[in-house]
Amino acid sequence: MYTRRVPRLWTDTIETHRRTVRDAALHATAALVAEHGLRGVTMSQIAEATGIGRATLYKYFPDVEAILLAWHERAISGHLEQLTTARDANDEPRARLQAVLEAYALIAHESRGHHDAELAALLHRDEQVVRAERQLRSLVRELIVGATHAGLIRDDIGPDELVGFSLHALSAASRLHSRAAVGRLVAMTMAGLRPQ
Repeated sequence: MYTRRVPRLWTDTIETHRRTVRDAALHATAALVAEHGLRGVTMSQIAEATGIGRATLYKYFPDVEAILLAWHERAISGHLEQLTTARDANDEPRARLQAVLEAYALIAHESRGHHDAELAALLHRDEQVVRAERQLRSLVRELIVGATHAGLIRDDIGPDELVGFSLHALSAASRLHSRAAVGRLVAMTMAGLRPQ
């Protein structure tokens, strides 16, 4: 029996093309939705903005909503990677916690105004958001426990409560208008975690 082998170069070229089409669709959709709102964007507009034929676009995504969910999943993964990188850049437990909290606050600050209410409702109903929140809470909890054991963080309140306090306080960064204000918010949050 004869089986034809597809050359590796051909396979790599196909994968590169798929990634290029997908990335173009995600980028164009996010830009169009930011400009026109969720209901103001069609698959035809996305195809035109990317230079990709509609038939090709439909091979990758069934509708605008699917593209937005893929875009959001990529953004969430990138944010979690940023937080992990911030954690790993430090050795001292308090510095690790502060670096992650700063990164989280900056992510919240930079994403302010990106979503209207309808878009936020669409993107935040997905299971990926629940998973990401669990990962975020687990990461911050691990850092709080480590800093508490080193005597650098208060131990009169349980770690889960401190995680909730920290993340809730830093979510206010999405409403601040400068990075300096975000820095002050992180400093106040860290002050609230100091041993009493």
